[in-house]
Amino acid sequence: MASSGIFKQHSGSGDNGRSRDGFHPSTIQKHLIASAGEFVGTFFFLWFAYAGSMQYVKQATLSPLSGGISDTTVFFIAHVYSFSLLVNVWAFYRISGGLFNPAVTLGMCLAGTLPWVRAAFLVPAQIIASMCAGGLARCMFPGDLAVANSVLSSDTSIVRGLFIEMFFTAFLVFVVLMLAAERSKDTFIAPIGIGLALFVAMLAGTSYTGASLNPVRSFGCAVATPSFPGYEWIYWLGPFMGAVVAAGFYRFIKWSRYEEVNPNREETDHPNGDQPQPAQHSSV
Repeated sequence: MASSGIFKQHSGSGDNGRSRDGFHPSTIQKHLIASAGEFVGTFFFLWFAYAGSMQYVKQATLSPLSGGISDTTVFFIAHVYSFSLLVNVWAFYRISGGLFNPAVTLGMCLAGTLPWVRAAFLVPAQIIASMCAGGLARCMFPGDLAVANSVLSSDTSIVRGLFIEMFFTAFLVFVVLMLAAERSKDTFIAPIGIGLALFVAMLAGTSYTGASLNPVRSFGCAVATPSFPGYEWIYWLGPFMGAVVAAGFYRFIKWSRYEEVNPNREETDHPNGDQPQPAQHSSV
């Protein structure tokens, strides 16, 4: 198969029998294009989130004695992260799948809804984008980017923090798998559910662990600060453990044909028949 330049040339009949002459990406070029979209999407998601964290913490007037932050500040931080994720997933899912998270990427690979080869392109893009977002947020906005770092409160142990991150991430990854990987008539609004899942998790966990749920969310601002807590590893291991748990449960319910358990549900999961549709690689 010959290729020339950035895109390979393709001519002939396309979809619906119409002739489509022009250039179309090869397999490797599709991975690279998806990586570019993942980079831009991850960058914007974290850049907005870091900027919001800096602003809200700077304006906060109350700090609990336990070393955490006020309830109002937690609400606004959860709001800016979740809405930034929602909007950017909705914007970029057609390009890369809109994952922006190595833990979500791992969970989808383990669940069989994302090729491992695609993940090998997306994860480096996510990591690099997080560092760029952290660096630019630190340069552009007044305040201390360190307030966006993922840190444990003074009354949260490392072991507790590890399992808090694991369970919260398992929740997020499972929501992605059920709302996005499982195709239905509602899939187009999956970003809303995904953003709300992050919002709920951050409301519950920000005061304890920072509610990272995403290794690059913690890594990007830590590199830009630079400030790495001695337990930085829990923000990698915890989310990855959660991804394994979510993928395992997803595979279990798929194996057990969950769609037959609740036959009176609205028939939207398989609009083209009784058989499940092939899994797609996109997150939404």
